[in-house]
Amino acid sequence: MLNDLLVAFQAVATIENFLIMAAGIWGGVIIGAIPGMTGTMAVTLALPFTFYMQPIPSILLLVALYKGSTYGGSVSAILIKTPGTASAACTTLDGYPLAQQGKAGKALNMALYSSCTGDFISNLSLIFIAAPLALLALRIGPPEYFMLMIFALTTVAGVSGRSLLLGLVSACLGLLLATVGEDMYGSFRFDLTVDMQSGLAVAPVLIGLFAIPELLKIIVFRNNQSHKPMQLGDNRVTRDELRRSLKAMLKGSMIGVVMGAIPGIGPSAAAFSSYGEAQRSSKNRENFGKGELEGIAASESANNGCCGSTMIPLLALGVPGDVITGVMLGAFMIHGMTPGPMLFENNLNEVYMLFIGMLFSSILLFGAGKATMRFFSHISRIPPGLMAPIVLALCLFGIFSISNSMYDVIVLLVMGVFGFFMFLFAIPAAPFLIAFILGPMLEENLRRSLALSRGDPSILVSSPITWLFASLAIFVVVVTIRQQLKKAKA
Repeated sequence: MLNDLLVAFQAVATIENFLIMAAGIWGGVIIGAIPGMTGTMAVTLALPFTFYMQPIPSILLLVALYKGSTYGGSVSAILIKTPGTASAACTTLDGYPLAQQGKAGKALNMALYSSCTGDFISNLSLIFIAAPLALLALRIGPPEYFMLMIFALTTVAGVSGRSLLLGLVSACLGLLLATVGEDMYGSFRFDLTVDMQSGLAVAPVLIGLFAIPELLKIIVFRNNQSHKPMQLGDNRVTRDELRRSLKAMLKGSMIGVVMGAIPGIGPSAAAFSSYGEAQRSSKNRENFGKGELEGIAASESANNGCCGSTMIPLLALGVPGDVITGVMLGAFMIHGMTPGPMLFENNLNEVYMLFIGMLFSSILLFGAGKATMRFFSHISRIPPGLMAPIVLALCLFGIFSISNSMYDVIVLLVMGVFGFFMFLFAIPAAPFLIAFILGPMLEENLRRSLALSRGDPSILVSSPITWLFASLAIFVVVVTIRQQLKKAKA
């Protein structure tokens, strides 16, 4: 085995492979930082260029694009409150307040450290515990998925701000809009137009909810706002801050690894679950949502922790963990490698090369993040009056480029106005987004569970895993109620 690893190391450690991975990381960071330009789009566009490459360099290019775009989404989330990717929406909650306090550099550094930590731990999990995690993922069916989504929804309590009631109202609105379009049985709901039959895509809702209201604030309240450009500020993360955030970082990485290994969950749910857990266990829980580094550490380590672990079901079982690994499945098969148990028998050397290349890509991600940070920092110095039309143009271009649909652009603008009214009535946007993202998975797995049991709801608590998630959800609800009662008495 050691000899095989050395041979694989020598094959990967070439200038050509490093240039390919560096190009993928840099390209991914830039694409991820542009609102609407997702990692899925980057990987899909790069796929045709891999047809004429060697198998492992082509896979490493796609993996590097995936990792770079996942981190890149945090850059625009922190600097302009416009998440480049859906998984970076959670980073906005604390990243943008820190930027407003003149600590954008500190927030960007914490996002980078957390992303690299989560990514590296995820790669190690892929190498050492792929088989056990793949078997665990196989044991999770619709009832387990449903209870996991119920537990993930408890994070709403933590991001509701001053009023839990308004947070619940926001979450209910998110769940309501998540039902727009065709359901799993082919029925249409709220299909006021033909376009609405396809539902509401995450990207226009996400960007409309966070970015457009900020632009409207600049326009409506321009006379009350200071036009002093935002400063990058002190960009060093102190040793004490890093030590304080290390627990959230490590827990977030493990949450990302486990949830990433379960097909269909994705980094967005992992980020919000990690954020909620970090808030519950932090001594500074009251500071979350106001500019807390632990919040950034939790969300970024979790969404990047998914990057390697989504490859676990792909390599071990031949089952893609998300859309991006579905594209990678095509790349594997184009180059004559069939993911699954036989991959480790027939292409062991290539698997070792892939593992080593992914570890190198974590180091390159750190270098690319540091190198681009100074470039992106100039964004924070642009006056708000000039920034508004630039951000609007990027949002419109990014959303239209996803599917070349004016319907998505209309959804973006409508959700922007809706988000602005939510701001005026002090209704938090984060619970809406959590519910909107998790809602379809919640409904689909509930209906699948009831279909399997022919309407018997006891299937929802029919296994140890469902009991585990149900117990955690009940515990969080009880703790939340106790905290609210204490506030009412105070």
